[in-house]
Amino acid sequence: MRRLFPVTDQTAAAETTEGAPGGGDREWSLAELAAAYAYPEPEPEPEPEPDHGPGGGGPGVWLRANMVSTLDGAAQHDGRSQPISSAADMRIFGTLRALADVVVVGAETVRQEGYRPARARAEFAAARQAAGQGPVPAIAVVSAGLGLDFSLPLFTSPLVPTLVLTGAAAPADRVAAAERAGARVVVAGDGPGVDPARAVAALATLGHRRLLTEGGPRLLGQFVAAGVLDELCLTVSPLLTAGDAQRIAGGPSVAVPRRFELASLLEEEGFLFSRYRRV
Repeated sequence: MRRLFPVTDQTAAAETTEGAPGGGDREWSLAELAAAYAYPEPEPEPEPEPDHGPGGGGPGVWLRANMVSTLDGAAQHDGRSQPISSAADMRIFGTLRALADVVVVGAETVRQEGYRPARARAEFAAARQAAGQGPVPAIAVVSAGLGLDFSLPLFTSPLVPTLVLTGAAAPADRVAAAERAGARVVVAGDGPGVDPARAVAALATLGHRRLLTEGGPRLLGQFVAAGVLDELCLTVSPLLTAGDAQRIAGGPSVAVPRRFELASLLEEEGFLFSRYRRV
């Protein structure tokens, strides 16, 4: 793997020094990947104003998305992302999960990708403990109708309880089924659906500050439209698939395009691993 951006004197030197930290065409360690994708430090809490009680805000929350796309813009092939991924992409996928407090995913993606509970990684155990995190990130499934199979291990045997984000008008029998399976139901909308901004706020209330969403495209589009996405980690796969697969984000278009800036760019075997942050 090579760092293409940002370019520094150290980066340039590393390109010619085998095994030098942060550069060179070699496999990066998980520790290096974790450092490269570290969440930003939270903004300091505002000082309370005199005679106005405690200040607002609280600890900062950062919502990051991780998606993969082919050269011609497909986010999936045959309904799944795995065929357009790579070994390096999966290493970054695992690293991003290990850094997160919670992984937010849409119900359709859970069904299509066969989601299972997050697994504990010995390589990240000490870092998670030092950061005050549990052994694994919680999985938070966003669903309006709760048309999910609650007998799956994702709900019945995770290391930490799976969260189900839904609206106040969700079917009562499905809410009860989720709770019987051991999931924690979190209301984040007044109707049957979930309000993206309320979902982020609800997760923050539960102590989840480092958020990661893995889509699918409809959910990512909702986060984009709501203006709550802070960072996009996009893998560009050197493949062409044609067809009519979805882009990484779907749904209604925004009135004004959201501007992001390039934060970093890595490359391995033709795959580009980019990070863009909201301006």
